[in-house]
Amino acid sequence: MIETRAPGKLFIAGEYAVVEPGEPSVLVAVDRYLTVRLTEASEDSGRIHSSEYGRQPLVWVRDGENDSIVLDHAPFDFVVAAIGAVEQLRAALDLAPRYFDLHIGSELDDASGRKFGLGSSAAVTVAVIAALDEFYALGLSRAERFKLALLATVDVAPKASGGDIAASTFGGWIRYTAPDREALRLHREAFGIVDALRAPAWELCTVERLPSPQTLELLVGWTGSPASTERLVDGVRRSEQDTAQQYADFLATSRDCVDTLVAALREDEALAQPVIRRARRLLQQLGAATGIRIETDQLRALCDIAEEHGAAGKPSGAGGGDCGIVLAGPETSTGAILRAWEAHDIRRLSLTVHPPEGGTDGI
Repeated sequence: MIETRAPGKLFIAGEYAVVEPGEPSVLVAVDRYLTVRLTEASEDSGRIHSSEYGRQPLVWVRDGENDSIVLDHAPFDFVVAAIGAVEQLRAALDLAPRYFDLHIGSELDDASGRKFGLGSSAAVTVAVIAALDEFYALGLSRAERFKLALLATVDVAPKASGGDIAASTFGGWIRYTAPDREALRLHREAFGIVDALRAPAWELCTVERLPSPQTLELLVGWTGSPASTERLVDGVRRSEQDTAQQYADFLATSRDCVDTLVAALREDEALAQPVIRRARRLLQQLGAATGIRIETDQLRALCDIAEEHGAAGKPSGAGGGDCGIVLAGPETSTGAILRAWEAHDIRRLSLTVHPPEGGTDGI
């Protein structure tokens, strides 16, 4: 049996802007995991066991002509896309096809199945590709696994930035900029997946390690209300044409926020909290300009409570629900924040940073 796991993630700054190629963001990998267990199948079919598919496994077979994966009435999702990307690479490398079963388990949602907003789609993509890399003995580097996971993700969610994939792949705190995903999709379509892994469109993609804060505590609050990142990002993008100058100003300010935060994490952590407050105001302005409800009532309460106690808070990711993050200094009464959160039905997620893994060379 092969077992792989991938951590969840949180956006710290750069949300929405990061979907534009080359625009920076800051993320952190956290210690909640999605686990994939792979075993070689004994029959002429494979099975995917996941709560996402209900009680019965998803059964797949191979096309008799080209050995590609065939599923009856299956959703085209991140698991299927990840398998498809690896199988395309396997075929290009002239490796023999094999059958396998996958068992997928997740800590990235609550007991009722509600997602925490910690990047479960990215984590499952990363973990499936890592398992199949080992199964087929592909010998992929961590950077190559990241690229393959992003190529698979683009099949399902073309506008996904890939920041969550980078955090799940490399761990720790990172600064991330996205490649041109549409150019990558077209390159793969025209020249195949091997060529796509080294396409020119990767030039804008960067993953840089950042130091984990030593004097600031990261608190994470969950509102219990799931949000659709793709729907929210689509809403903002549709509004761009009507607010072109405002959007350009948003990108410039977001870039400055991220650059200032990166400098603070590297040089003077005391400067990080004002940046988080500024990043929150920026998301509020974006929501007002586009008519998208990024900061819900509970997210507003989460952040306001943090600020009332001398900390800094903001929505994490696209907002609209899910999580908010807080950076609290040593003088902050975190207990008071948590009690106030509880009174507003905001649940603290007890998370710590998943440590950095491997190098980022080759991105």
